[in-house]
Amino acid sequence: MSAMSVTRRSFLALSAALPWTLKASAAPSTIPVGLDLYSVREGLKKDLEGTVRAVGQMGYKCVEFYAPYFEWSEAQTKHMRKLLDDLGVRCYSTHNDEKYFSAENISRARDMNLILGTKYMVQSWSDPKTNIEAWKAVADNLNSAADILGPSGIIPGYHNHDAEWKPINGVRPMEVIAKNTKPSIMLQLDVGTCLEAGADPVAWIRSNPGRIHSLHLKDWSSDPAKGYKVLFGEGDAKWKDIFAAAESVGGVEYYLIEQEGSRFSELETSRRCLQSYRSMRA
Repeated sequence: MSAMSVTRRSFLALSAALPWTLKASAAPSTIPVGLDLYSVREGLKKDLEGTVRAVGQMGYKCVEFYAPYFEWSEAQTKHMRKLLDDLGVRCYSTHNDEKYFSAENISRARDMNLILGTKYMVQSWSDPKTNIEAWKAVADNLNSAADILGPSGIIPGYHNHDAEWKPINGVRPMEVIAKNTKPSIMLQLDVGTCLEAGADPVAWIRSNPGRIHSLHLKDWSSDPAKGYKVLFGEGDAKWKDIFAAAESVGGVEYYLIEQEGSRFSELETSRRCLQSYRSMRA
């Protein structure tokens, strides 16, 4: 597919309705809660539009598309933006393979994100590295992406998995990424993988004030029979403390529920997790 072109005028028109003024200190009731659409990945493969519509009709205020979105055509991307607008759902961020930040792909990714109206283009994964210098290179690539994306109003981010919490010569890779990236780059916290690796999500949020603009609310249980199959609120995460840290110092702008899977269907899992979130925050 050919690269897409988005003019400054079209970008302004597309983004005019977006609430760029999300408050870091906003009351819990005003912080949008969305769904990372990896949670309904099988549904997306079968019926992309129908699945997104079902998620919006459940009451989710935002969604986060993951890597396959990059294969859409420009027309498909515009059609998805219209669907989101019709549903009153925002796409504040997308999850992206590391290669989408390469010189050959970043312009296309930027243009697609401008159409979708996103604020953050998040690197969703980095292959585990065996030395700290390799992790510094990840940070350098994110800084380079910030220079390229910045004029368009898009900010890069990085999403952790468990590997980023496992020390290399006494240093955690996630600390390397935080220390060596521009303060503007979002550190998107995946709570479940942080817990699985034995790290403390509250301590991490407090040690990186103003950079945790979004969190993946993925629960995890230390019971090996359950692991990531628990619904939101059923695992080991201390959500009250996590929310308090995110909203007082983290700079959170929106939350994203994420599920690897559960004893229920994907859509039923998503519905139950949203219901649990609302009950917890009432």
